[in-house]
Amino acid sequence: MQTLDDYINKVQTLPPAPRVLAELMPLLKEDDVDSGKIVQLITFDPALTAKVLQRCNSAASCSGRPVTDLEEAVMRVGFNHIYRLVALTLGEGMFSAAQRGYGIAAGELWQHSVTAALAARLVARQQGAEENVAFTAGLLHDIGKLVLSTLLEGAYDKILQEISAAGSSFLEAEKSILGVEHAEIGGRVLARWKFPENLVAAVRHHHNPSQAGENYPLAAYVHVGDIIAHCLGQAQGLQSFAVRAHPEAMELLEVGPRELEILIVEADAALKESGFASQTHS
Repeated sequence: MQTLDDYINKVQTLPPAPRVLAELMPLLKEDDVDSGKIVQLITFDPALTAKVLQRCNSAASCSGRPVTDLEEAVMRVGFNHIYRLVALTLGEGMFSAAQRGYGIAAGELWQHSVTAALAARLVARQQGAEENVAFTAGLLHDIGKLVLSTLLEGAYDKILQEISAAGSSFLEAEKSILGVEHAEIGGRVLARWKFPENLVAAVRHHHNPSQAGENYPLAAYVHVGDIIAHCLGQAQGLQSFAVRAHPEAMELLEVGPRELEILIVEADAALKESGFASQTHS
């Protein structure tokens, strides 16, 4: 039986580890973070710095005189906002390509990921939890699909037959065909990239949050964020045919039909405000 690392090691096109994001995350816990640390970590990558400044200047929060350097941007909008811009910039680079094995067109996985991230952040805020950790977990929750996509190429008919004949969810069909789920692979990828254990567990168990142990709440935020993204029409390829909400997660967060409806409306507004809404989104 192949191990998770065997699957990962086969992939030739997995993006490089977003090192700066893993290094910035511990700073989120500091009450009075040194802006110099933030600037030092991000400016190590000039292209990333330029894109973050561009996005900061295009956002409403940076209206007025444009910022010309990262230190000024951190001082003006704060570390939390800059962190999210860094995460979004790196995420767009990772998730924008087509994933043919999943029937995902270019841009679809990215659109789903950013929507899930914004929604997970809203759920975390509602629960009084750390928003940026939930945002990051939501953004990276489908990273395992980058690993498994090539293995699924040519399996459209088999997947659809599995879903139709057995009434399976997409996740169950994926497990049946490959012997592994993208969530398992995603958790392992993030562990290899040295992300915190709580984020690894949340991604690994975002389809079954109750299996995440002490990280159950964070996994539940990501799960609900994922569901909201699907409700907003940000589904991806073949998976749009079979997605199931986890009742225990919804109950844990006290998210009933009415609460879910409100979160969907808020997530839709957040997506449009972020500037990352697709042109075809309605």
